[in-house]
Amino acid sequence: MTFLDRVHPEWVEALANVTSDIEKIEQGLDKVEFLPPANQVLRALEYPLSKVRVVIFGQDPYPTAGHAMGLAFSVSSNVKVLPQTLRNIFHELSDDVGCDIPTSGDLSRWADQGVALINRSLTVPPGMSNGHLKLGWESVTNEIARVLGERDVVAILWGNNARQLAHLFRDGWLISSVHPSPLSAHRGFFGSKPFSRANEILRFHDLGEVDWQ
Repeated sequence: MTFLDRVHPEWVEALANVTSDIEKIEQGLDKVEFLPPANQVLRALEYPLSKVRVVIFGQDPYPTAGHAMGLAFSVSSNVKVLPQTLRNIFHELSDDVGCDIPTSGDLSRWADQGVALINRSLTVPPGMSNGHLKLGWESVTNEIARVLGERDVVAILWGNNARQLAHLFRDGWLISSVHPSPLSAHRGFFGSKPFSRANEILRFHDLGEVDWQ
């Protein structure tokens, strides 16, 4: 199985310009240990492009074994001790929309509603954050952002790496802040209200709200 085998046909067509880049990265990772598992690297692109209403861009996958699962910021439901970054996201979610803090870190419920959860780098060496930022993924995620920026998609950009994509999205469709990691969340992520702001934009354009709870 290759990285592209499970990608939705709409995305395969949209990313034709960077298919060779993805294949080159995959070849470079042959016999190298990385996270998430190979069959989950492009999991965010298994959902139809035409259904995407919101994209959340982050930095890179969790470097802890058993955490990264192909959707940015998400962990599998069997992970009981959530990463601090995800706990920060859930605290902001609760403060923003008034819901209980979720107990499951699996964000598939967001992806099922058209929220694309994508990191700037789609793989990471175990235990080494930012370890694959120079691997070539940025050309791929630049193209993903360019494609989404041409559509009616709300872009939520968390952190400096993600905010490099801001120019690819139109005014009025963009929400950005520092990264929700423990190192930066108190410098502008908390109180940024990304979830309610995204729904305000969606409502304004008659695109229907996301149930973030």
